[in-house]
Amino acid sequence: MKNIILKGGNIFPSKVVCIGRNYTEHIAELNNDTPDEMVFFIKPNSSITNKLVFPKAHESCHYEAEISFLMEEGKISAVGFGLDLTLREVQSKLKAKGLPWERAKAFDNSAVFSKFVNFDGDINKLEVELFINGELKQKGDTTLMINKPEEIIKEVNTFLSFDDGDILMTGTPKGVGKFIVGDEFTGRILYDGEVLIEEKFKAI
Repeated sequence: MKNIILKGGNIFPSKVVCIGRNYTEHIAELNNDTPDEMVFFIKPNSSITNKLVFPKAHESCHYEAEISFLMEEGKISAVGFGLDLTLREVQSKLKAKGLPWERAKAFDNSAVFSKFVNFDGDINKLEVELFINGELKQKGDTTLMINKPEEIIKEVNTFLSFDDGDILMTGTPKGVGKFIVGDEFTGRILYDGEVLIEEKFKAI
């Protein structure tokens, strides 16, 4: 079982629940339609890692930075920085055929996480930033989300349950793109403008 780190201890999520198309400008940059209802997909425990591993069997892979939450007793208990790695070309082919996205989203090491920190503050003050090789690539906050975290949790609970330790990824702002081996990532979660979490990853 893959684990994440919270205050020096290990937690073993059974799954990662992800929402797609939750930032308007990200929908536009990929020329997608705005969905009539929330779009979800699942990443399994085997996708979880704290290392940024390029999927060697593929020529390209996209990064998507996300505000991520640890769930306990059905509620948010901690926050972390997450990367939803996506095989965009594979995803586009699957979508064109009306097929599921698992090959593009649920592969091994496709859910990259920082350490998590306990959180009981105002969710509306959270923000995510991603720098690659020192250049700001993505920046967004909960006010830009189409569906807010509590709304997402309520909708998820209409068809599945969060086990303690599961992770919720809340979507990515505009600025997604390709990366290569050797790229240096700095992911940040900010709270009320102050850095709450900062984690560095080097693509291997």
